[in-house]
Order: sequence, then structure tokens, then C-alpha cells
Amino acid sequence: MPRNKSPALKRKLAKKMKQNRRMPIFVIAKTARRVMRNTKQRNWRRRKLKLKVD
Repeated sequence: MPRNKSPALKRKLAKKMKQNRRMPIFVIAKTARRVMRNTKQRNWRRRKLKLKVD
């Protein structure tokens, strides 16, 4: 990946970083543990992002 990233790519990577969080505790408590995990969570070693670099 280039050292100087384009602003568009930075924005996409920032969004993916925000999505890569665990489920908030209040959601787990509110749903009585029916919703436990975030389906969009990924690990940087296991699943790669499929982003087009412009």
C-alpha cells in the first residue's frame, strides 16, 4: 500500500475501522444476550478488505 493514501481511500479505511468494533454492552444487556456478536467484525490476519485502490 502506498505511503501517501488518497483521501477517498482514507475515508473508506476509516469507515471499516469503525465497523470493526464489538457489539456495545448496552445492546447485549437490552436484548438479554440474544444479540451477542457483531457480524461485520473481522481480523486483519484472517479476512482481507476488498477495496479498489484508485
